[in-house]
Amino acid sequence: MKYTRLTKQQLEELHQEFINFLATQTITAEEWAKLKVEKPKVAEEELDVFSDLIWEGVLTKVSYLENVSAQQMHLFKLTEKEMKLISVKVLNPEIDLTNQVGFSWFKKNWQSDFVEYLTASKAYSEDRNLDKFNLIKQGAVITKGNLYEWFDSVIEGH
Repeated sequence: MKYTRLTKQQLEELHQEFINFLATQTITAEEWAKLKVEKPKVAEEELDVFSDLIWEGVLTKVSYLENVSAQQMHLFKLTEKEMKLISVKVLNPEIDLTNQVGFSWFKKNWQSDFVEYLTASKAYSEDRNLDKFNLIKQGAVITKGNLYEWFDSVIEGH
């Protein structure tokens, strides 16, 4: 398994896609029910293959990731050739960016001496989607990129 198995909830939400996947394997509903009971290891392998297919499709389309912690934001733009990063660090230990109060403070004080910025870019390894997946495993979430693009325009303006 290349990525990670989808959760029970994710699999339930992708029920129709999973049925279609089984159909491509010429596995009927009855055969699937039987497989789960008689050959659970084979059924698990099917779930893993399906999970990897779903992850591969999602990761191919991902353009932005964000990883926000109490004092830092790591905003990623995932281009064709590289991963671009805008890193934001709040130097005020009283502030927690993960809650509304802290983020409101940040919106008012983003230009103050209590906030540091860093930009970087890095080429992908041999496996671009695995690089993206590893960021997600470390806590990043898929976004539309509004925060990244806003910071990018602010940085370009200076």
